[in-house]
Amino acid sequence: MNESRPRTPVDFWFDPVCPWTWLSSRWMLEVERIRPVDVTWRVMSLAVLNEDRLDQLPDRIRELMGLAWAPVRVLTAASQAHGPEVTEPLYTAMGTRFHQLQQPRTRPTIEAALRDVGLPLGLADAGDTDAFDARVRASHQEAIDLVGADVGSPVVAVPGPDAARTAFFGPVVSPAPKGEEAGRLWDAATVLASMPGFYEIKRTRTAGPVFD
Repeated sequence: MNESRPRTPVDFWFDPVCPWTWLSSRWMLEVERIRPVDVTWRVMSLAVLNEDRLDQLPDRIRELMGLAWAPVRVLTAASQAHGPEVTEPLYTAMGTRFHQLQQPRTRPTIEAALRDVGLPLGLADAGDTDAFDARVRASHQEAIDLVGADVGSPVVAVPGPDAARTAFFGPVVSPAPKGEEAGRLWDAATVLASMPGFYEIKRTRTAGPVFD
């Protein structure tokens, strides 16, 4: 990596219960390692995104939306109490347990993740209250305002033309690319996102997420 190149600020919005977002986040960490980017980790909420259409969702997804509130509330509480620098380590601890270890998305798992990163277990109380919901919704809405409503998690935002930010949903990729393959995907995604008239590239998923 050429350290003389200017560094690019990147915002990465995520919902910690989403397995596809987990893979995208591992890719983003790899990008940060091999490209001159600085990532700010921010929460969004699939529960908020889907709250007006819960009755249209399959039972398993509806159940997941119910479980989705506590992790983003706890992440928000942790960031507020201990600074935004704890967001990524706590997300990584949660995600490792939720996705890699297939542990339930429940309070005991959240407490274990807090313990993993040395944060007070009392932060788990935030998951059982709506005290942080306004902050969760505000962070979520900032992502949606940038990229539009017809998306999911994650949302990535980078500097665009005329000092504005440009954003995109995804990438949805499995397994998470590593090394220069991760860098090439980043280069391609940001080129596409920089084109004002570019909206979508997609193909049918033929397999579930692969965690390695």
